[in-house]
Amino acid sequence: MLALLLAAAITQTALPLNIGGRVAPEPEGGYDFGWPGVYFEGRFTGAEVEIAVDTKAEHLAVSIDGVRKAELTKTGDMRLKLDRLGPGDHVVRLDKLTESQTGLARFGGFFVENGRALPAPMRPRRIEFIGDSHTVGYGVRSTSRDCTESQVHDLTDTSLAFGPILAGRLDADYRIEAFSGRGVVRNYNGMAAGEPLPFLFPRVIPGLAEPRVANDAWKPDVVVIGLGTNDFSTPLRAGEAWADEAALRKDYRETYVTFVQGLKASRPGARVFLIAGDTFAEDVAEVADRTGARAVRITDMDRGACHWHPSVADQKMMADRLEAAITAN
Repeated sequence: MLALLLAAAITQTALPLNIGGRVAPEPEGGYDFGWPGVYFEGRFTGAEVEIAVDTKAEHLAVSIDGVRKAELTKTGDMRLKLDRLGPGDHVVRLDKLTESQTGLARFGGFFVENGRALPAPMRPRRIEFIGDSHTVGYGVRSTSRDCTESQVHDLTDTSLAFGPILAGRLDADYRIEAFSGRGVVRNYNGMAAGEPLPFLFPRVIPGLAEPRVANDAWKPDVVVIGLGTNDFSTPLRAGEAWADEAALRKDYRETYVTFVQGLKASRPGARVFLIAGDTFAEDVAEVADRTGARAVRITDMDRGACHWHPSVADQKMMADRLEAAITAN
């Protein structure tokens, strides 16, 4: 029986991949991944496909030809077979739904046995989304603002956040580097001092100090950044690095300018859009003026998801406003 299983495995063909998001290749094959919204796509001819994945603690979605077929919510290493797919070419996709603040998941590949591998799908545009819990889609599936920690994890779905919505409308591949609770210089309520989003940004997997990004060949056409809510949503506490709110806002503006300038230098030709929320619109306007980015004002959200986070309707509205700004010129 073991020999038969090994022989069957040898006849399988791995599909070429289109990978959206940062991943760490494993020596034995496959990829570790942790940032929100990472996805893998393959294309093939045949009636069946097999997906190898170790979900760890994450929830993942499997789609065929744009139709979601399964959500993987159980922990563990698995191989999922989808069959009776019908004749012709098919696209298989795996999406990461939940947020990995620590840890990671592992993708082993897409495989066909009786079908034929085709070149992976690619899109004409690329968008990079950098942000906080709003970009993550924190608890977005919730219809209540009251959520436990486990509910936040299980009801987070980055595929329902504004980034993937917008990318779908603009026929773009995308990457997301976002982490709930992080700001430009200050995190929510002063937590994790000295480790705001720019500190985490060079990491391939957000919860691990190594590996770090080096000589990244993936270049976006558009960069959308939404950072500032956590810098200003809670009052300063004793012992924090800023004497008062004026000092915090000055540090925010200066650090944000440096961050945007660095992104523009490493992403030549990319247009940069900065989300301006209710409590930091003037700060973002100054950063945009100094860097050549464009500020996009977003307000009037109902915030009906977990812990007063953007609802599904809010996420669609944010996609609407960003789409209008991006396509305006």
